[in-house]
Amino acid sequence: MPSAFLPDRAFVKIAGADAEHFLQNLITTDLGALAESELRPGALLTPQGKILFDFLISRDGDGFLIDIPADQIDAFIRRMTMYKLRSPVTIEALPVTGATVTWGESAEGVADHRFALAGTELRRQEGRTGDPADREGYDALRILHGVPESGADYALQDAFPHDVLFDKSGGVSFRKGCYVGQEVVSRMQHRSTARRRVVILSAEASLPATGTEITIGGKPIGALGTVAGERALAIVRIDKAGEAMAAGEPILAGDVPVTVTLPSWSGLTFPAAAEEA
Repeated sequence: MPSAFLPDRAFVKIAGADAEHFLQNLITTDLGALAESELRPGALLTPQGKILFDFLISRDGDGFLIDIPADQIDAFIRRMTMYKLRSPVTIEALPVTGATVTWGESAEGVADHRFALAGTELRRQEGRTGDPADREGYDALRILHGVPESGADYALQDAFPHDVLFDKSGGVSFRKGCYVGQEVVSRMQHRSTARRRVVILSAEASLPATGTEITIGGKPIGALGTVAGERALAIVRIDKAGEAMAAGEPILAGDVPVTVTLPSWSGLTFPAAAEEA
C-alpha cells in the first residue's frame, strides 16, 4: 500500500457549540454537504475573492479538523480569532507535525474527496505512520488526477477558487449563502468568466522546472507548477490554449512542446474561441 509523509502540514481544531455556524459564514466549503470521515478542500478568501488561506477540512467530534500548510497556521489562527469575537468557539493548533497519505487498497484515514472524484481512494491522517515517505509518488498521483496544492502550483492571494477547480472539487458553494469574498466568486460562476484553470501537461521529454512559462507564439498563458519528469500541473488560460489547439499552434513549456488536457473529473472542455470560454 503506497504512502507518503507530508512534513509541511499542520492541524487546527475548531470546536464548540457554534463551530459549524461560525465556519459556514466564513469559508468557501459547504459544511452541510461534508460527510463523516471525509475531507473536502476549502478556503478563506480575501474580500476580493482570492484565496487567502487554503486547507482541507473534516468533521472531528464536536468540531472540525483543518489540515493546512504549516507555514500558514499562525496567520490563519490569528485571522480566525479576529472573526471569532464572542462566539462559543475554540481555535487550537494541535501538537502534530505533518500528515500521512495512503492510497490504493486498504488505505487508512479520512477519505480525500478530491481524489474520490477521480476514482482513486486516498486517505489522510495527522502525524507520521507506516513506511518512509514517498512524496514523489504522491505528487505524481496529484499530477495524474489534476489535484493542485498551494505553494507548488499557485500562490496564495493570487488565485481565485475557480482557478484551482474548487467549483468542481467541492471546495466552494454557490448555494449556502454569504461568506467572505462570496459576491465576487458567485459573479464569476454566474457570468461564466473563469478563464484560468488547472491543466495536466505531458511531453516527450523531461519538462523544465516549476515556474517556467508556458507560451503560445511567444506569449505566456501560464507557468509550470508541480513537475514529475514528463508530466506536470499548471494553471493556464484555457481560452488561449483552446484557440491554439484548434489552430494547430504549438504550446511550449520553456522550449519543450506539451500536450495540454483538463482533468476528466472536472467535466470541463477547452473552448475553441475566446467568446466560447
